[in-house]
Amino acid sequence: MWLLGLPWVLALLVTVASSGPSADAPDPASIFADLTPEELRAVRTFLMERPELGLSPSQGGALAKNSLFLVELLPPKKRSALRFLDFGAARPRREARAVIFFGAQAEPNVTELAVGPLPHPSSYRPLAFKGGRAVPFTARPMTRLEYELLHGALVAAMAPLEPLLLEATGFGFQNCSQRCLTFSDIAPRGLGPGERRTWLVIQRFVEGFFLHPVGLEVLLDHRDLDPRRWAVQRLWYNGRYFGSVRELAESYAQGTLLLARLPEPPARLFSSYEPRGRFAGGTHTAAHGAKVCEPQGRRYRLRGNRLKYGGWSLAFRLRSSAGLQLFDVRFGGERVAYELSVQEAIAFYGGQSPAAMQTKYMDAGWAMGASSYELARGVDCPDTATFLDAHHLLDADGPVRFPHALCVFELPLGVPLRRHFDSDFQGGFHFYAGLEGQALVLRTTSTVYNYDYIWDFLLYPNGVLETKVHATGYIHATFYTPEGRRYGSRVHSHLLGNIHTHLVHYKVDLDVAGSSNSFETMDIRFENISNPWSAGARVGWDRNPPAPRLTPPLPCPRYHLAVTRRHENEPSSSSIYSQNDPWNPPVTFESFIRDNETIEDQDLVAWVTVGFLHVPHAEDIPNTATPGNAVGFFLRPFNFFNEDPSVASRAPVIVRPLDPPTCSRVQIQRWTPPSPGPCVHPEPFTYNGTYRQV
Repeated sequence: MWLLGLPWVLALLVTVASSGPSADAPDPASIFADLTPEELRAVRTFLMERPELGLSPSQGGALAKNSLFLVELLPPKKRSALRFLDFGAARPRREARAVIFFGAQAEPNVTELAVGPLPHPSSYRPLAFKGGRAVPFTARPMTRLEYELLHGALVAAMAPLEPLLLEATGFGFQNCSQRCLTFSDIAPRGLGPGERRTWLVIQRFVEGFFLHPVGLEVLLDHRDLDPRRWAVQRLWYNGRYFGSVRELAESYAQGTLLLARLPEPPARLFSSYEPRGRFAGGTHTAAHGAKVCEPQGRRYRLRGNRLKYGGWSLAFRLRSSAGLQLFDVRFGGERVAYELSVQEAIAFYGGQSPAAMQTKYMDAGWAMGASSYELARGVDCPDTATFLDAHHLLDADGPVRFPHALCVFELPLGVPLRRHFDSDFQGGFHFYAGLEGQALVLRTTSTVYNYDYIWDFLLYPNGVLETKVHATGYIHATFYTPEGRRYGSRVHSHLLGNIHTHLVHYKVDLDVAGSSNSFETMDIRFENISNPWSAGARVGWDRNPPAPRLTPPLPCPRYHLAVTRRHENEPSSSSIYSQNDPWNPPVTFESFIRDNETIEDQDLVAWVTVGFLHVPHAEDIPNTATPGNAVGFFLRPFNFFNEDPSVASRAPVIVRPLDPPTCSRVQIQRWTPPSPGPCVHPEPFTYNGTYRQV
């Protein structure tokens, strides 16, 4: 049996390239590998040449066009994959998932296609959501083109407010090359199905602009595919609502507007990472800190998308829509999970301004897997890490390479995996034994505008697998007003850090000793009983503390843990369309658990939600720090092995006295070299940071 351990505490489309060994025969794990740049181009070329689709380039042109938005791997059906992996059946047909925006027709819609076979596609077929739900055009994710048009519409609409903005902020929109204003957009985009109107938070465009709102929020309706029909519907300025741009401009001109004058930005911004101040202790910080090293080389193997470490073996991919996904997870050669993947990351906000109270981010709708920008060696991952590139075809006219999007490294835990000092209680000992603690980490990040999520899967030598996500980056903040104090903290002079809850949803398709599994819980309770060896005494407790309940409004995070039968038409608990149409999404997780199916001796999936409440504070400036802002869960063996499988490790140290109880001479047993040797990484720090079409 394997257990899900849930610590409830506050706490892409891609291809992977590695420097590992190559072989003529592809690893079986390659059936889960993300599409290569060549495959991405082949799919795009095939679809662009289909006259019945009438596709136009993604960039430029009008919104009312047919365009290819996303291409990524369509994973094989589980039954076909297992027949291939376990019984040597034919390799499953390799296909791509393509998302097309059909805007150039009377009833615009979003359609998904399966395209194959790869690497030379020759046909396509429609993909349907469970229940045949259609995707309305208003539910589509935002594109670069729509953002460009949105910016143009906002600049034009704000022209009457330019004097107000220049006086209050020193920055503007019109003919701007320096000292410009920008915006952050809020979702959901409306209050019901079919709407596409977005609150925009106006900010100074400086380093860390997320922390520089100017007190103006604008509601812009951009539902129509003709941007000439877009219009500003409402405005909020410094605590007051206005029905039009003209109304706000007239209030300013008449002198009845309470102006929110902002000071000139200093040369060293509070939103910057530049050092400032000194530690009171005076210890030396202008030197490199502790580093990770591999004195005898790497102890893991990477071949394509197959990763091996100790008893572990797994396949991985990084999909554009939702990020990291593990397949065929094995320990000791036996499969323990068919799939383990990130599904969704949600953040619910509260606030007094309209943008703050409207914000309910669902980051799959922002393609959080495709936000996997370059990881910095020695900062984001240790110097010793293996870095892997990713390729996305998302809202682009060809695959885009994201260098160093993932990393793999072995991590010293700083605490032993297990240890014992056996005292003789006479000043000596019978023996000491310990096994140093290490884990292998597979990591990527998602920078979804202001927030950075660090996604980790950790493999331990005792058969434990941990998933973990750290939240960092800039807080989503709004302009400070006294009324806003109910919904957060004043983190700077004109800045309110809005209270919010982070929720992350995972899919765990456990296959323990086969695909037919059952689910059971183990409840622990206290009992009051008579002490059998002391008459009249009682053993126990008077009460058990109540368990907390978490009931946010969206279906998928309503449960800490939900277990369902596995179905091919329930591959994900969310979709890229839920953000812009949460009222009628094509994927409704609640339908997964309302069909009253038996979950005894079936192929089961555990859906796990972890999260924490974040009340921003001054120490979140400039960025939220990772300590205390991480959550996750464990997969742990429970009577699955005869003993701790880490006994196979050759890294323990055993010390026994040769002359007890004096203990002046000891015998030291170890199965690794006596000294690890020097540990340095001589290359200087480098970083590129670009991601470009290839």
